Amino acid sequence: MPALKRLLLLALLLAPSVSANEHQVSLIAHPDVDTRTLTRDITRAIFAMRQRTWPDGQAVRVFVLPNNHAVHGRFTKERLAVYPHQLQLAWDRMVFSGTGQAPNRVSSQSEMLERIATTPGALGYLEREYLDDRIQVISME
Repeated sequence: MPALKRLLLLALLLAPSVSANEHQVSLIAHPDVDTRTLTRDITRAIFAMRQRTWPDGQAVRVFVLPNNHAVHGRFTKERLAVYPHQLQLAWDRMVFSGTGQAPNRVSSQSEMLERIATTPGALGYLEREYLDDRIQVISME
């Protein structure tokens, strides 16, 4: 009986790490993008719409979920180290000053997958469970 209790305790301790990994948000791109790795600073600049090209010069088409979407919040905080409202302020400044534009908004992760898969130069993010072979995952340093 004590061995069964230890096994149950071990299973409970490991369960949160498995579910957290399943919901990890990945940086994704169109399959024809040549870049395989981005630094956090470059990724942040791209999502803030300050950098408009990939490192190889190809135009970047940025896609984001709505500000109130949980995945958008996790991506901005965990991967970019900024809050969603900070990105929104940067986009608003660029749009209202006429110096740039906001990223393309999608309403769901399914739409994000479809748009990234079909738009050359596209960049976005998805939870791991939505990934498939139509897109590529970009690693972050």
